[in-house]
Amino acid sequence: MKTAIVTDSTAYIPKEVRDKWNIHMIPLHVIFGNEVYQEEVDLDWQQFYQMVKTNELPTTSQPPIGQFVELFERLSKDYDAVISIHLSSGISGTYQGAVTASTMVDGIKVFPFDSEISCMVQGFYALEAAEWASRGEEPEKILARLEELKKDARAYFMVDDLSHLQRGGRLSGAAAFIGSLLQVKPLLHFVDKVIVPFEKIRTRKKALKRIADLLGEDAKLGGHYQAVIIHANREEEANQWKAELEKLYPNVEFSIGYFGAVIGTHLGEGSMGMGWIKK
Repeated sequence: MKTAIVTDSTAYIPKEVRDKWNIHMIPLHVIFGNEVYQEEVDLDWQQFYQMVKTNELPTTSQPPIGQFVELFERLSKDYDAVISIHLSSGISGTYQGAVTASTMVDGIKVFPFDSEISCMVQGFYALEAAEWASRGEEPEKILARLEELKKDARAYFMVDDLSHLQRGGRLSGAAAFIGSLLQVKPLLHFVDKVIVPFEKIRTRKKALKRIADLLGEDAKLGGHYQAVIIHANREEEANQWKAELEKLYPNVEFSIGYFGAVIGTHLGEGSMGMGWIKK
């Protein structure tokens, strides 16, 4: 069976990597005033962080269902099935849009997959699925592999300012948590598909060390891990952190990712995080 792999723009897989693995991408939208941009198509992360310096913070929206239908119908000409991998259904309706669209197309079986996370950890699922699909594996077997990866997937991130998340309603229990903050760097993570506080830490340096220690707790158990350092317009800091971590954890393969326009709208510039899966 020939299976196509689809993900959305919040996986932030570079275009050359998507092209190499034949991963199809459906963009979420970023709205500055009356201008609508397709993330990762009309607007990359560098352009976004420049624009927010001189514009009001934008709003974001999920892809229209019609865009899903159009893509699935196009894929039906060359594929028997689609696995459509999306950011957590707890913070966006994108996954549900794929579910609805899957009932509206004929001639192809669509398997929507809720990553329950976002950014390049979501991208890891898409890349794994694409590798398995390239070998001709059945979609049910690929989905079982993704569920297996999900058991060991972790992601923690630090934000400089929680007001973006509070305003967008992406942080569960945000009001009470923000009320208790006194110049701390909160660590956040996903639990049951939504973003919740993990710990409150006093400084940025200590917050990043805490994330590294959490990776270390997993890495010392043995096995090979794939990790991504994710930054919101802090590329130099991310590269420095990567160099430090590579010395500490030789059994972890590190890469650099980013919080693009949609996720960056809700986290704010300066955020840093790391996610990993066990290979």
